[in-house]
Amino acid sequence: MSTTHRTDLIGGLYALADFLDANPAVPVPRFSTEVLVHARGTDKEAFAEVDRVAALLGVAVRDQTARGGHYKAVRSFGPVDYRYVAIPTAVMAVHRAGQSYAESVVPDREAA
Repeated sequence: MSTTHRTDLIGGLYALADFLDANPAVPVPRFSTEVLVHARGTDKEAFAEVDRVAALLGVAVRDQTARGGHYKAVRSFGPVDYRYVAIPTAVMAVHRAGQSYAESVVPDREAA
C-alpha cells in the first residue's frame, strides 16, 4: 500500500468523523461498524501476516479455522472494529462452491 493511499484513507476517516459530528441528523450504524482488511498470499503467508498485525494491534489472534472459520486479529475502538483477516483456501473454496449455484436459484415471487 502506498503512503499516499494510507494518508488519503486516514484523511477520509477523519473527514467522515468530522462530517458526522457536524451533521447529527445523518444516521450512523445502530450497533457497530468495521474496517476490514484481508491478508493475501498462501494460507501460511496470510496467517503469518495476521500474527504480525495482531502483535502491532496488541491483541491475540482469533483462530476459528478448526470450525471452518477465519484466522483474524480484531481490535475494537468503541463500536468500531479494525479486523485483519485471513480466509483459508479451503474455506474460500467452500464459499465459492456455494456461490456457484447463486444464479440457478430463483425464489418464488408472490402474485401481485
